Amino acid sequence: MEVFLLWHVRHARWLDGRPTTHRDEAGELVWAEEDGDDLKVLGVYSSEARAEERIQRARELPGFLDEPDCFYINHYTVDQDHWTEGFASIPCEGKAD
Repeated sequence: MEVFLLWHVRHARWLDGRPTTHRDEAGELVWAEEDGDDLKVLGVYSSEARAEERIQRARELPGFLDEPDCFYINHYTVDQDHWTEGFASIPCEGKAD
């Protein structure tokens, strides 16, 4: 069984007025949480069509209507491991790990 996760990215604005990049040259949605972009899950759906329906409703809501093309749907197979290796933390200057 597959499920479809619906995400939205609120991109941080540059204080100096530079344009915000929402998509790359190939049209793929881009984000960088370390730069202040906010990534959130709107829901988990049984079909891509249901996730698309949710996008249409969300586009009319405050916040989402400011970035109506910053939705992302990805799918996962239930009961399947997705992160199969460990990870390493990279310390940030001035922060404890």
